[in-house]
Amino acid sequence: MTENSDTVGHSYRASHIGLCVSDLAKSLRFYCDGLGFVKIMEYDLDEQIPEVDAPCSLTSTFLEKDGLRVELLTYRQPGVIGAPPTRRNHLGMTHLSFFAEDVDAASEALRVYGGVLVPDTRAGTDDPTAPQIVFVADPDGNRVEIMHIPAGVPW
Repeated sequence: MTENSDTVGHSYRASHIGLCVSDLAKSLRFYCDGLGFVKIMEYDLDEQIPEVDAPCSLTSTFLEKDGLRVELLTYRQPGVIGAPPTRRNHLGMTHLSFFAEDVDAASEALRVYGGVLVPDTRAGTDDPTAPQIVFVADPDGNRVEIMHIPAGVPW
């Protein structure tokens, strides 16, 4: 598929990814202190929004790193529901991904900031020339992939 705004009739630019979180302080610690995002803006809303039961009260916090914006949504009312995917073949968004030189050291560092190593997700340990991958769950269980692509490996 090629991008052709003349054919499509619309032009799109990336805006952000939204994550519903249960504890803003814990999520800020993980994403800002752990992953290096910077808080760029925050809004408190006390109004009804689509797809959320009344009454609705929330905080929308925007973070940014390397041009990627993530919106953390924290609901005071009606609260959060559901659970994030626990498998990569689960329908929907399964993970965010970040590069690191040493995936083991990076995943261990994220544990200090509230992350949890996802069991049995470490790949590449038997071949140091292969991509190195591990998954860490944020404080709410959203998966974050930490990966290293060795020089010379297509990416």
